[in-house]
Amino acid sequence: MISAHKLTKSFTLTKKDPGFVGSLVALFRREYETKFALRGVSLDIEPGEIVGLVGANGAGKTTLIKILSGIIHPTDGDVTVLGYKPWERKNEFRRKIGLLMGQKAQLWWDLPAADCFTLLREIYATPKKQFDEMLVLLSETLQVKDLLHVPVRRLSLGERMKMELIAVLLHRPEVIFLDEPTLGLDITSQKAIRNFLTDYSHRYKPILLITSHYMQDIEEVCKRLIVIRKGSFVYDGALADIRDTSDYQKRVVIHTDETISNTRIEQLLQNVSVEELAVSDGTISFHVTRSNLSAALSALVSHMTVRDIAIEEEDIADIIERLMLVKQEAAHVA
Repeated sequence: MISAHKLTKSFTLTKKDPGFVGSLVALFRREYETKFALRGVSLDIEPGEIVGLVGANGAGKTTLIKILSGIIHPTDGDVTVLGYKPWERKNEFRRKIGLLMGQKAQLWWDLPAADCFTLLREIYATPKKQFDEMLVLLSETLQVKDLLHVPVRRLSLGERMKMELIAVLLHRPEVIFLDEPTLGLDITSQKAIRNFLTDYSHRYKPILLITSHYMQDIEEVCKRLIVIRKGSFVYDGALADIRDTSDYQKRVVIHTDETISNTRIEQLLQNVSVEELAVSDGTISFHVTRSNLSAALSALVSHMTVRDIAIEEEDIADIIERLMLVKQEAAHVA
């Protein structure tokens, strides 16, 4: 399992004014500034969990993954992954994890993917039988079996990302870190990788931690969501429960055979707060918070003949954005 307690990572940066004069001043009198990438975050992830990590650029997502995978040291706090201290980088630990960073390639550019995989088999000391079985399974599932002997530089971006994913999974790691695994891919490739990750997780039950700016990646693959903002966790819980954390809005569309004016609708809803109210040709649409939904429907339905009602949920990305804004406003008030 992964266990982190009050994990903090800070960086000391040198401040310098632009130009020659600024460089000269900094040579004799330097000013320093401390930036926090993580601010005392804690988490526990059990085997078989698929966790999505989302947040704006610079929120601390990649820093957290780099610490958990042993690339960088934390400034403060305790963390263990499968019982190991990641930054000690023991071979036993490295054989049990897999790391994919969408912006960095790990395959050799001029070699065919098959040769790269053979080198990785030697590096990870993977038994040949397991290696052969995994290679067949992964290449067939991701539909790249016919491309294994093509130099990596000649593959499309989507094909390369699939090969990178195979390279991460060939030694069957117990913990998998995926940082933007669908970055820059077309819709078809994104869907293929999402389906593959779901199937792989059901088959082998690894710990799977995914960061992505595509909310569809998170919604289709992950059961648990962590929202991070400026190094702190804003939300950590079930993805299905995130709608219960705020009074999010619903879009309501009512169809009626009656002719009702905009003024009349406003009068009926005068005691209910709604937004973006529109009335046209027997169709009434508006946005209302979850807590006011019942009152809004009662006020309207009791005074007209309703032919149809449609209630749409707010996009989960908008809810997450609101959570981060609420956290920001609370920090300013404090």
